[in-house]
Amino acid sequence: MRPVLGVLLKIASGLVLTGMVMLVKIVGARIPIGEVVFARTFFSLFPILAMIAIRGELGSALRLHRPKLHVARAAVGLVAMASWFGALTMMPLPDATAISYSAPLYSVAFAALFLGETVRAYRWGAVFVGFVGMLVIMSPHLGLGSVTETAEARTGALLCLVAAVGMAGAMTLVRKMTETEKTASIVLFFALVGSVLSLATLPFGWVWPSPYDAFLLVMTGLVGGFGQFLLTQSYRYADASTIAPFDYIQLIWAMMVGWAVFGEVPTLAFYIGGAIVAASGLFVIYREHRLGLDRDRTRQRRAGTPAKY
Repeated sequence: MRPVLGVLLKIASGLVLTGMVMLVKIVGARIPIGEVVFARTFFSLFPILAMIAIRGELGSALRLHRPKLHVARAAVGLVAMASWFGALTMMPLPDATAISYSAPLYSVAFAALFLGETVRAYRWGAVFVGFVGMLVIMSPHLGLGSVTETAEARTGALLCLVAAVGMAGAMTLVRKMTETEKTASIVLFFALVGSVLSLATLPFGWVWPSPYDAFLLVMTGLVGGFGQFLLTQSYRYADASTIAPFDYIQLIWAMMVGWAVFGEVPTLAFYIGGAIVAASGLFVIYREHRLGLDRDRTRQRRAGTPAKY
């Protein structure tokens, strides 16, 4: 393991994926969201296939054990992606990013409901506190703060909430899929199935893009696929519990891009709510890490081997 390299790759992936989000926000103002989602999934296939080929996993990536789960994960992930992309065109980038980071909190509830995991008071408390933080971020867009409520702002905030719940659902399905499926298969078939499913939105108002918009659409997929490659590589060099906290650095990238590119100045609600959501998410990560260590110790004691921690 090379944890420093893993952390650096994680930070770089956040920066690259923020660049992808910037492209979506620019092109999404003129191109239907279904078309943007298709570009994101289809053109991401090229860097994903290159990554899998470099690692010599192309053959094994094509073998599926539970294809229905792949389709379900793609469907849930596409709903989340479409909602997220739609929200980006309706609300400031930092606010949308901060709300999306409530997804790990919902995944705690989904793990209890669908995976049978035991969730105790500490993590339920973190979920509640994080939900309060999300409401703080959303409040100006719902007419409860200094920003005047508009139908677009309200819709954007609600779409972002749907996206966060969808992301949590996708996370839960992926956790289930990793019991039988390879990471390469999960990544590849999301892009493949996502491309097919998003292509079904063609009859609902796709437009012929200008050369500039076509370039942005292609770059959205390529940059997104490259960011996914960096993210995947980061987990090869460091434990998930080491890397996960650095996910929240993407809030800083989003704030900088929102200000520099779109002239979006974060509100006080963003700083307060974002801090609450980040703290809650980090606490959940910490608790799950500790529980993982406890489970390892229990397995080692049962096996009659000394604990490593």
